Amino acid sequence: MFKILQKTVTTGSATVAYPYKPAVISEHFRGRPEFDFAAWRDARPAADACPTGAIAIRDRGLVRRVTIDYGLCVFCGQCADVSTDGAVRVTRDFELATEDRRSLVLKADYGLNDGGDHHHLIEDLPTRPRTPEPEEAAGKKVSAAIRKILGRSLAIREVDAGSCNGCELEIVALNNPVHDIERFGIHFVASPRHADMLLVTGPVTRNMELALEKTYAATPDPKVVVAVGACGISGGIFGVNYATRGGVDAVIPVDVYIPGCPPRPEALLYGILLATGRLASKRP
Repeated sequence: MFKILQKTVTTGSATVAYPYKPAVISEHFRGRPEFDFAAWRDARPAADACPTGAIAIRDRGLVRRVTIDYGLCVFCGQCADVSTDGAVRVTRDFELATEDRRSLVLKADYGLNDGGDHHHLIEDLPTRPRTPEPEEAAGKKVSAAIRKILGRSLAIREVDAGSCNGCELEIVALNNPVHDIERFGIHFVASPRHADMLLVTGPVTRNMELALEKTYAATPDPKVVVAVGACGISGGIFGVNYATRGGVDAVIPVDVYIPGCPPRPEALLYGILLATGRLASKRP
């Protein structure tokens, strides 16, 4: 026992300072791929290499529409490997959680040469937030009030709707001494009846669809739903098929989307704090 106490005292705190300070990220970590649309000479190799269809092209005559969906992206980096013009590079950016699914989609239009490569960039179409209708604006005020209440403390029920367990490994890491999510008053519970938030992983399998709906119904109001990872957002590499429904929002409403495959613990924490409206107070 004395040796344990001695080790504890000499080791000190092992908990990282994120989000009060920037996360310490390995130089080998693959995060969000970044696209220089003006310098991109040909999107076809990247689209062909993408395993999930996160990079899609549609040609109409000599005009090409390129769509990048970070909600489908698994951060494999193959798009950068095959893009010899240097217009695609893999960054270490992981703070991608968003309340608006559309903000994860980028589009660009190109004029084409006869050979099918890009002649010039016609227009880069960044995602612009849509002006909410009056009913939506009222709903956002209610949502803000809910998050103010939940921001004081938070009980999370994690739901595996059909994942490969990759996201679960990162979620478990939130409870270890390094990330220690309970320092924010956030803890995991065994029953949805005790939960404020549902943290849902995996493409929703058809065998889990009813269970997810019942879990959502059993969670008392006010409640927040967070879709975790590419599978939770869009179905990921599984998509929609005879066995899966796709993303979580195909079955229940989603408040926040956390991209990644799987999202690292800091990305999960970023999304959870965003979902509860506590992120602004945590950022330097």
